[in-house]
Amino acid sequence: MEHKLNYNDLWAYAPAPEDSGHVNIRDRYGLFLNGRFQDADSGKTFETHNPATEVRLSEVAFAGETDVDAAVKAARNAFDKSWNPMPPADRGKYLFRIARMIQERSREFAVAETLDGGKPIKESRDIDIPLAAAHFFYYAGWADKLEHAFPTRAVTPMGVAGQIIPWNFPLLMAAWKIAPALACGNTVVLKPAEATPLTALKLAEVIQDAGLPDGVVNILTGDGSTGAALVNHPGIDKVAFTGSTAVGKLIQNSIAGSHKKATLELGGKAANIILDDAPLNQAVEGIINGIFFNQGHVCCAGSRLLVQEGVADEVIAKLKDRLETLRVGDPMDKNTDIGAINSREQLNTIEGYLKLGQEEGAQIHQPECSLPEKGYWCRPTLFLNATQSHRIVQEEIFGPVLAIQTFRSVDEAIEMANNTPYGLSAGIWTDKGSRIFNLTRRLRAGVVWANTYNQFDPTSPFGGYKESGFGREGGLHGLEPYVNFD
Repeated sequence: MEHKLNYNDLWAYAPAPEDSGHVNIRDRYGLFLNGRFQDADSGKTFETHNPATEVRLSEVAFAGETDVDAAVKAARNAFDKSWNPMPPADRGKYLFRIARMIQERSREFAVAETLDGGKPIKESRDIDIPLAAAHFFYYAGWADKLEHAFPTRAVTPMGVAGQIIPWNFPLLMAAWKIAPALACGNTVVLKPAEATPLTALKLAEVIQDAGLPDGVVNILTGDGSTGAALVNHPGIDKVAFTGSTAVGKLIQNSIAGSHKKATLELGGKAANIILDDAPLNQAVEGIINGIFFNQGHVCCAGSRLLVQEGVADEVIAKLKDRLETLRVGDPMDKNTDIGAINSREQLNTIEGYLKLGQEEGAQIHQPECSLPEKGYWCRPTLFLNATQSHRIVQEEIFGPVLAIQTFRSVDEAIEMANNTPYGLSAGIWTDKGSRIFNLTRRLRAGVVWANTYNQFDPTSPFGGYKESGFGREGGLHGLEPYVNFD
């Protein structure tokens, strides 16, 4: 008798959960202010939950204006009395020490990141935490070499930097912000996202253990009101923000006419462009990596696919087949490809766009896969027959949703790719170097990957154009926003 193999049986991996018993998550965290943890002045707190299980993880202090004022004053005092006067080589030693301690506690950080944020453990373990340590290592090396970073130009630190980071890469975003600021001699008040505060608070533990002078780094947990108080505080010299375009515009309005300088890394709607000579299997895997492995929770996610008509049917068929093999479920399982959506609010936003895309006339495709009963989950989704006028093409969804369009000529692809309010990133898939150079020159995006996607390195700058913000983080360029040129 002929046996029919169930296609999904090929991918039925035995559970391989990562152990979390070694991770010490405190029942309650205070604000990290002037070198020690303490309650908020108001006594207010909020809870943080595991989005995969909806289980409470910890209770966290809620910083108000009084706490922000105390943190800024502590940072100013540390800038004036300890950090700025310190020999640059000694500042570099502290950064090296923090980097090594992150490496030593990398497994703990990875598990905490996954529990708090819902991303697969293999992403936290293999990408987020190693990159965070690498950024501290990289900028530690620059601390005593600023005269080589800016030859013939005398530079001084700005002073106190107010930094606000999002929930999609909590520890990595903290490293992107803190490491270059400290290397240039500034002190910091950091506000992590309300939904994912735990790894920032664990970083505060590392900063304590590293012996960093009190007040050099202060970490205040809270919501948007905490961030607004930080941005508007007169003692802040520099604002660094990663988050939504709408909030970025509010920050610009708030600091207009003041002495404060800013860098803003905002939203994106990146196009991945597959030309007819591209290595299609490699391109499909790059598309999957660019939007689905991270749940689409990346501002530079390749959430639009532009594919040349001659290969469109083959690419779409391959994408549909590949979606059937993706494993959605427990983020702590090392086999999981797609973890939980970060919050109920974000899931509601994504589901709203799924409904909107169908109402607009796009054809939806989702794989057949079961979802856990508890937690916040979304199947990886393709929208076929999308057009430039569709909101799912123009607006940032921040979920595992890919809108697919076709094009005939390279000129048409470039026009389509550039026709959004954003300009953060893009991807090109082709066998010809000449085509790569042509497209990278004409695409209005801050970062363009060729025959790969979502590859990051601390030596490379990152940032966007148009409504994706301004300024650069990473690399030599990441030092410039934290210095004054005398």
